[in-house]
Amino acid sequence: MAAHGPERVDVLVVGAGPAGSTLAGQLARAGHHVVVVEEHPRVGRPVQCAGLVSTRVLELSGASATVVQKVRGATVFGPSLRSVDFLAPEPRAFVIDRAGLDVHLADRAARAGAEFRTGTRFDARLAEETDGVRVRLHGPDGGDHEVVARLVVGADGVTSAVARAFRLRRPVEILPAFEAEYPQSPGDPETVEVYLGRSIAPGLFGWWIPDGRGGARVGVAADADGTAARVYFERLLTALGRRFGRPLENPTAFIASGIPIGRLPRYVGPRVLLVGDAAAQVKPLSGGGIFTGMRAAELAASVAHGALAQDDLGERRLAEYPRRFDAELGDEFRRALYLRRLFCRLTDRELDALVDVLRAGDLGGTIVAFGDIDFPTHVARQLLRESPGLLRLLPKALGAFVAPGAGSFAAPALEPGPLRK
Repeated sequence: MAAHGPERVDVLVVGAGPAGSTLAGQLARAGHHVVVVEEHPRVGRPVQCAGLVSTRVLELSGASATVVQKVRGATVFGPSLRSVDFLAPEPRAFVIDRAGLDVHLADRAARAGAEFRTGTRFDARLAEETDGVRVRLHGPDGGDHEVVARLVVGADGVTSAVARAFRLRRPVEILPAFEAEYPQSPGDPETVEVYLGRSIAPGLFGWWIPDGRGGARVGVAADADGTAARVYFERLLTALGRRFGRPLENPTAFIASGIPIGRLPRYVGPRVLLVGDAAAQVKPLSGGGIFTGMRAAELAASVAHGALAQDDLGERRLAEYPRRFDAELGDEFRRALYLRRLFCRLTDRELDALVDVLRAGDLGGTIVAFGDIDFPTHVARQLLRESPGLLRLLPKALGAFVAPGAGSFAAPALEPGPLRK
């Protein structure tokens, strides 16, 4: 008896997070044979992020049932723990059951016809064939399985095996992050807290997010300067102890992860494309990637559907996907990356001055009116226009950022030199 050949599918999606399941569902609904492989035994576990999202995510996912807490405001703390508060009359963000979101999206994709295989890891790219690319998967029973896919989608996160196998690795910065869940915590359940400072979180920030059950999700992401994220996390806990007057105790879970910051020169190739964290589609100012990853997955699915229908899976055809992403979100990413470069140059004294300017300038109304966690540079530009004090922190660079101009944003050059400590 002749040996069976490899399994053949239209689309192999590697990773069952929000981006992967969104793309899988759309392509399965369009009639394509889609298989999703997830290396972990359960979709949604381990949890990958803090789970603070916008209304857009709820609309894209249809997962309003996963909301555990509505958030109306934020408090930003400088290195000295001086702070400024912003409070809106209505919810502006939502804390969700993060694992529940993944399960909901996978269920939706499965109902559309996508097949999910858990405990299955993408192992290697083997060979190009006339009708697809042959890859090897490693299954939950320890055995290997070969698949020929017309299209491979890497939705497998910041350490993407698909990106490595197809040589789409990228020169982006990866921020180590560490988070813990606490069953009990003081603090306003309708407000998130953000902690700035080079000793706590150089390069990004620390956070305290209410979990809707009387506890909180506490974490930090910082520059990969050789110091472990856990060290910065412990410093954040010390600051929170000062803030609340008592330490947080008895964590129930820990999450260690990496956040890609930057833009990939290429995230498509012949018969392959990347989405979500694998494509570094993460907001540079916050490190959040659920909305951007899901929206990218929708754009990628639309392009992939046309490419599959025309049997043209070459890089030139698939490049329509990054062009669409750039047309929709490119300017926001470029502005946010530029602002982050400026932010990383601020000393602790300047970060405290930033908090003082926001508080003294009575800018809360502007932040509430223009604030948008998916498009943070909108409020940043408005604040810079309204507050000379902010411009004085870095006058030339920020002045260039605010200056009006037609067309897409091109970041002005910054003076060379190391980040200020």
